Amino acid sequence: MKFQDIHLRDPFIMPYGGKYYLYGTRGRNAWETWGSLGFDVYISEDLINWSDPISVFEEFPGFWGTMNHWAPEVHEYKGKFYMFASFKNENCCRGTQILIADTPMGPFVPHSDDAITPHDWECLDGTFYIAKDGKPYIVFCHEWTQIGNGEICALQLTEDLKHAVGEPRLLFRAHDPAWSILPDWAAENNLIAYVTDGPFLYRGETGKLYMLWSSFAETGYVQAVAVSDNDDIDGNWSHEHPLLMEKDGGHGMLFTDYSGQLHLTLHAPNKRPMERPVLYDITEENGVLKRIKA
Repeated sequence: MKFQDIHLRDPFIMPYGGKYYLYGTRGRNAWETWGSLGFDVYISEDLINWSDPISVFEEFPGFWGTMNHWAPEVHEYKGKFYMFASFKNENCCRGTQILIADTPMGPFVPHSDDAITPHDWECLDGTFYIAKDGKPYIVFCHEWTQIGNGEICALQLTEDLKHAVGEPRLLFRAHDPAWSILPDWAAENNLIAYVTDGPFLYRGETGKLYMLWSSFAETGYVQAVAVSDNDDIDGNWSHEHPLLMEKDGGHGMLFTDYSGQLHLTLHAPNKRPMERPVLYDITEENGVLKRIKA
């Protein structure tokens, strides 16, 4: 399979063992209430040719997340593989649960008891971050659907990633950047919907800490970058960094291939059913991440 054959939102690529593992939200039924249940992995050796999808997680009897299985990420940590993924059911808030497997191909099973994000918050798109002092965190979105002006927050985890420690820390809000706007669909329906999507943390060549995240600007759905002033999770986050994707693509992440090239992957266009993973080369120049346009 090629990228154009893979209908996937929220792509996440993990290099491991000489191969690349691609995860994401199943695109065909992503927006249907009872659709997009379960997750797949696609495997490649060259980032061009990909395997057929291999199921790594499926809903099972008694699992709390009966709706909207979204945005899986997989991270190697202490010899295991941890999936951070969003789930919901009709009787409780959306949240990110942590799952575990022995290999990148799963099968992934629940690790945290249920959602590790606050149970009375509508949350999604949890990602993993290890602070300079070695403490693990989940960084996630507190959704606009509940609070209007969406937030990105950090929550410390226990070392075994099973439980939260303390209370969430607000990092920034969706409407903080000067470019942030209400999307057309929100304005047309008289909604307050400043969106936070898809945080991902990346430490640059000089030690600078960047956060990729997505929202809406005048040009559409964008891939933005925030920067911490102390190069750690508890810094003040600024939004002066240029956008990596100016329109119609987002929920991205960064990874380095086996030749040492840094890549951005995200889904584009942001229009169903056209979403596909795309890949760009990225350079870091004078503390600024730049997309090399094909």
